[in-house]
Amino acid sequence: MDHFPAADYPDCMFKQIGPAPVPADDLAAALAPFGHSRMLPREAYVDPAVFAWEQQAIFSGWTCVGHAADLETPGAQRAVGSGANGVLLVRGEDNRVRAFANACRHRGHELLSCGASAKRRSIVCPYHAWSYRLDGSVRNAPGFKDVDGFDPGGFGLVELRLVDWHGWLFVDPSGQDADFATHVAGLEEVVSPYRPEDLTIVARHSYELAANWKIIAENYQECYHCSSIHPELSRISPPTSGENLELPGAWMGGWMSIIDGAETMSLDGRSGGVAIAGLSEHELRTVMYLVGYPNLLVSLHPDYVMTHLMTPLAVDRTHVECAWAFPREAAERPGFDPAYAVDFWDLTNRQDWAACESVQRGLSSPHARPGPLAPDEDGVYQFVTRVARAYQGA
Repeated sequence: MDHFPAADYPDCMFKQIGPAPVPADDLAAALAPFGHSRMLPREAYVDPAVFAWEQQAIFSGWTCVGHAADLETPGAQRAVGSGANGVLLVRGEDNRVRAFANACRHRGHELLSCGASAKRRSIVCPYHAWSYRLDGSVRNAPGFKDVDGFDPGGFGLVELRLVDWHGWLFVDPSGQDADFATHVAGLEEVVSPYRPEDLTIVARHSYELAANWKIIAENYQECYHCSSIHPELSRISPPTSGENLELPGAWMGGWMSIIDGAETMSLDGRSGGVAIAGLSEHELRTVMYLVGYPNLLVSLHPDYVMTHLMTPLAVDRTHVECAWAFPREAAERPGFDPAYAVDFWDLTNRQDWAACESVQRGLSSPHARPGPLAPDEDGVYQFVTRVARAYQGA
């Protein structure tokens, strides 16, 4: 795990932007003790000004930008995000993944467009053909060879804090967020038994939702809705089972149990793969659901790990990439079919997405007001209060 002192980075909006533009009274209600609190102010879900504030103050800190496995060999490059939080991911000749601001040091042109990938021995700007080595240093600046006083050493790409944690890549564009170990405090013993870095991603689905990113995370944090819209899930995992964790870092979540006779979360409860080696009896009988605040949802199953990577596109629009990773001995088995997990969760996802989009439409009404939290929504309370504290600038 790499550690970058915040002092090595320039001052940025992450620490200076001030409180979010939301009603103070509604924000105070969201922070009231559980059992007496309300949801976030309506503006948190429908106001473009709040969305812009979040991009500067929340998504400029530690966020997940993908999987290390997506950059398999030296020279692999991938651009994620855009604008202030645009990042270029590059695997270097030393096999290390680095993150750079996605802006050429000549005139600021994007080195790759958002979502694009490349495989090259150097990083090349398509505008004026400036090129950089895979470590970000200038390789060639056309026309500057004989320019007096030009020092290519002063125009390397701006490197950002990046950590590869269990195969997930996290970047802090601001350079001002807490140490990454603080961000994931309390999680190592929860995540490490599943060894996600050793699993193989076999399937991916992409979704674009007409919903705010927080609605998706809040839905993920509770099963109060499961009996109503997830009959398939409820048959395999009792909606009232399990409990939430109290974690000291920025993440949150909890576990739910699997019924006796079922092996995993699938339509019939049977697994088409193999159990992840080394899991405890409790881990083999439960599913752990984690919110990697702010944009990664992780589901740890006895035989696979599923992630939802959220990319907020607008106040009412979010891209979600769902990925399923399995033990290599299952993934490499002739005829292995991940559909038992993929089909189950694609169905469940679409049930959730319909609900989330309906919530977005409902909150768009000028008559919508923050509602109370049910006793089973303590996980939502964890998420809501974390966002509310961020809105306060705390």
